[in-house]
Amino acid sequence: MKNTPHSYSDGETTMLGRLIWDPANTDPQPGLLVAPAFAGLGALELQRAEELATLGYAVLAVDYYGEGRHTSEREVALDWMTELNQNRPRLGRRMNAALETLKAQPMVDANRTGALGFCLGGKAVLDLARTGADLRAVAPIHGLFDAPPEVQDYKAAALILHGWDDPLATPADVQALTQELTQHCPDWQLLAFGHTGHSFTNPNANMPKAGMAFSPVAYARAWRALTDFLAEQLAPAP
Repeated sequence: MKNTPHSYSDGETTMLGRLIWDPANTDPQPGLLVAPAFAGLGALELQRAEELATLGYAVLAVDYYGEGRHTSEREVALDWMTELNQNRPRLGRRMNAALETLKAQPMVDANRTGALGFCLGGKAVLDLARTGADLRAVAPIHGLFDAPPEVQDYKAAALILHGWDDPLATPADVQALTQELTQHCPDWQLLAFGHTGHSFTNPNANMPKAGMAFSPVAYARAWRALTDFLAEQLAPAP
C-alpha cells in the first residue's frame, strides 16, 4: 500500500493531504476523498482511508484547513471550524480543489469519483456536492447539515449516515436536509441509527452526556451501508 504526502492548492492556500492507493492495482481505480472531523486530518481518518484503499479505491485524505493543520486541542479546533464556517464558499472551493487533484492522479478513473467525510468533513463533502461538482457519490457520516447560501443541483447520489440523537444535527436539521435533497439531489437515501449520537464511528469518542460516543453496532452497520453504496455508485459503466 502506498501512503504519501500530497500537496495541492485552491489558488490561495496550500493544502497537505495524503494520497493512499494499492499500486498492485494496475487498472485505473475509482477515486475517493476522505474529509476529516473538525480537528483536521489525523490518524483515525488515515486509518479509514487505508481501509478503503484495501477495497480497491485510490484515496485522497483531505486537508480543508490548509498547511496540514491538525490539533488535539478542542478549543483550537472549534476556532478553526468557526473560521471555515464563516466562509462557506472557501470550503466549497477547497473541496473542489481536492476533487480536481484526485481526478488528475494517474491511478484514478476520473469518471468514477466520490467523497465521504466525518463531522465537519460531512459538511465539507455536502458542500462539494452543493457546488454541482462532477462526482458520483457523496456520504456524510455523523455530518453537519446546515446549507451554505447557495445550493446547486447535485450530480452525486447521496447517502446520509446519521445518529438520530446527534445534538449537532437535530431532527429539524435532518428535515431541512431532506427537503434540500428532494429538491436538488437525483438519488438520495438516509440511514439513521436510533439511540446513537455524534461521532459514533470514533472509538475515542466518550462523552455520552454531551451526545457524543462511539457505537460499535452503529459503526458496523454504517460501514456496511457505506461500502455497498460506494460499490454501487462507483462501479464501472456496463
